[in-house]
Order: sequence, then structure tokens, then C-alpha cells
Amino acid sequence: MCFSRSQLSKLQEVSLRNCAVNGAGDRGAIAAACPISARSCHMFLCWSPFSILWMLDYSTIADIRSIDLSKNLLSSWDEVVAIADQLRRLEVLNLSENKLTFPSGSPPPSGTFSALNELVLNRTGITWAQVLRCASGWPVLEKLYLESNDIVISERPVDVLQTVKVLDLSSNQLIDENQLLLIAHLPRLEQLILSDIGISSIHFPDAGIGCKTSTFPSLQYLVLNDNQISHWSVISELDKLPSLHALSCARNPLTERGRDAQTTRQHIIARVGQLRTLNKCAVEPEERRGAELDYRKAFGAEWKAAGGHQDPDRDRPSADFLAAHPRYQLLCRKYGAPEDGELKTQQPFRLKNQLLTLKIKCPNELDQEVVEKPLPESMTIQKVKGFLSRLLKVPVAKLLLSYESPKVSCPAEHAVSGSPACRAVERHLCPRARSGTTRLCLGGGHGAGWVTSVLITPCLF
Repeated sequence: MCFSRSQLSKLQEVSLRNCAVNGAGDRGAIAAACPISARSCHMFLCWSPFSILWMLDYSTIADIRSIDLSKNLLSSWDEVVAIADQLRRLEVLNLSENKLTFPSGSPPPSGTFSALNELVLNRTGITWAQVLRCASGWPVLEKLYLESNDIVISERPVDVLQTVKVLDLSSNQLIDENQLLLIAHLPRLEQLILSDIGISSIHFPDAGIGCKTSTFPSLQYLVLNDNQISHWSVISELDKLPSLHALSCARNPLTERGRDAQTTRQHIIARVGQLRTLNKCAVEPEERRGAELDYRKAFGAEWKAAGGHQDPDRDRPSADFLAAHPRYQLLCRKYGAPEDGELKTQQPFRLKNQLLTLKIKCPNELDQEVVEKPLPESMTIQKVKGFLSRLLKVPVAKLLLSYESPKVSCPAEHAVSGSPACRAVERHLCPRARSGTTRLCLGGGHGAGWVTSVLITPCLF
């Protein structure tokens, strides 16, 4: 590869992924390998399965900020230090998929990684103890990626990793909720990625119901995708995190197994009060309001059965209910306690639950018995007329319908479904839109010689 001096002066990112690099070459090769002459202003970057040889003078690589050495043949942390020692402005270093050995003791102080901001050590075989030993050499590190290393968090970081804002521990299946408490006091940790670690529960023992935990004080974004979370108590516990405003928790038993995705999303929003982003989708104020109102209504009957009451002086829900729904009382204060009318148990959506009892009688024929027929509440006037035509053996054109109730009188002579009169009748036929007795009168055309009235009682089977 051949570059001009003007190009080299702008070189800041280098990628040598999967190039069989296994070392830094001879010590000092960077400064001595390629003296600059008046005739030659080129740099040659060479590598082989045995070494990496930087054939250039130091001034040409001084501005390199990022290097990707993933999936190579590097075998020791010492070789990494030898490379980085000649890149003193290095900010990003990716060493993923190199099976590295690490020093058994803390390395001596040096300025090798004095500018390092991001370090990727996925699939390197590093242990937590080795992370802590090496971390003293990363004084300004903000992003640390440790995916797929079978890490067990065995001790609390002391005087190291205090600058870390992003920590990725994904696919380390040996981590449990107790280990997480060992990293819970990292003061600047803003993003914690815990995908695919097999976790099923999270608990913050220092915070009671409705209180905030002192742990993870700066945590804003938590990723819990692809875990074993199956209980709502885990989601409710996340409301204790004081700074959390973004959550990803896709592909957990709680969010899968045939559950309605929208309802699940609403319940998560209602349980975690400060969320502004859920599964990378913004939570708008109107969505939050709807989610919290629906949640308040959905568990209203349970709340009342547990001792909840609209009268604040008598409102004493049980400890079990408050533990299962820590934000419920707050929502009652925010929107008001649910009224009794909101607490009716919703009947399953079955045909028999959607039927009205239709009582038919002929006022001018006193000897005729009242006939009762069940009809769907969604049935239009046009279809009712067709039904009565078949039942009474009268042509539809000769049927005259009118609607009467204590509140409204709406003639519907020869009503056609979709007309204003028909829509008015249809609205009043719906049991949710009326109360008391509804009377629908049917009559023949001029000279028909008969009158029939139909009494509809708002009774659901």
C-alpha cells in the first residue's frame, strides 16, 4: 500500500481485521524503519502472519486515533501494549476474537493508553479479575465491550473503571443479579448492555415501594434483550432506577408467548414512570397517558378487592397488591381513583355476549303471544326489517318502523341502513348508548290493515 505524505497526515483510522497480525515487530521499528528523504515521501504499511511492521517515521502516524485488530493472531496483552505504545493518541482499539493472555499482576504505570476512550475485548477470554488489573492503565476509558467471555463479576471495581459510561456484558451467561450489584456504584455508568446473559430477576434491596435506589445513579439506558424475564415484578423494579429513561427488553418470555405486543408495551410504560424510549421507539406524552389510564382501569377491580377505595380515608390496598403494582396509588392520585363503572369485568368476546333480546308483539292482535328473538347488537335497521319481514310474512316495503324511548322519538319509516334516521336508531339500539326500555314500532303501509310493535329490552345473554 502506498500513500503520499499529505494523505498520511490525515490518516486517523486503520483496520487490519483478519489479517493474521501476531505482533508489533521489532521495538522502535516505527521510528527507524523508513527515514524520510527529499526524493521519497511515501509510507509503506506491511504485515505478515508473523509480525506487523510499520515502515514509516513517527510523525506520519502520530494522528492515528482508531485501529481495528480484531480476529488476528495476537496472543498476549504485552504485544498489544507494544503496538499501542507507538500510537499515543489512540482513542479506539478493537481486539475482539484474539485469544489473549493477560499479565498475572497489575502492569506498571505507563502512558500507553492515556487517550484510550473505547476498548473492545469481545471473545478474547478475558476474566473480570484481569479487567480490573489492566483497567488502571485506562485512565479516561468511557466505553468497554466485554461480550462473550464467560465473565463472572467477582469483585467491586475500586479506583478503576470510574470513568466508564458504556459497559457491554452481553452473552456472559454466568452473570446473575447479585453480581450486578458489584458494579452498581460506578458513578458515570450511563448505558448497561445485558443482552443474552440468562437473567430472570432484578432486585434493588435498598429501595422500598415507591422509592428510588441509590445504585446505578447515572444509568440512563438499560438493555435486557434475549433474557429469561417472565414476571412483571422485574419491570416494576426498574422504576426504582433514578435516571433510567430508555429500556430495551425484547424477546423475553414476558413479551413473547402469544401476548399482545401493544398491551405489553402499555403495561411496561405504565410500570416505569420515567421511560422516554422503549425498545428504541419514543414514548410520547399522549401514549403514556393512554397507557397509564388503561393500566389503572385494567387492575381496578383487583385494587378494590384488595382494599382500595375511592374515599381516601378508606383507601387501604393490601401490601401484596402494592408490591405487585407499586405505581398504582400514584396513578390514582394523578388521574383519580377508578369509578365503579370502570371496574366491571369485561365479558369474553363471544357471540352470545353480543346478543340482545328482541320481544315482538302486535298491539292490535291481543290474542297473539309475545315472540322473543336474540339478535346481534350490531345488527342494522335494514337487516332488522329483513328479519321481521321473514318472521311476519310481510314485504319489507310495507314495513313502517319508528323508534320511541323516554328520551327520544325517532320515526324511521322505510328506513334505509346508513341514512341519518337509521344511524340514530342504530345508535340507540346499542346497549352502551341507552338505558331503560327501548320501543321499536313496526307498521304496514297505507291500507295494510295491521300494526305491529316490537319491544326491545336491553338485556345481554
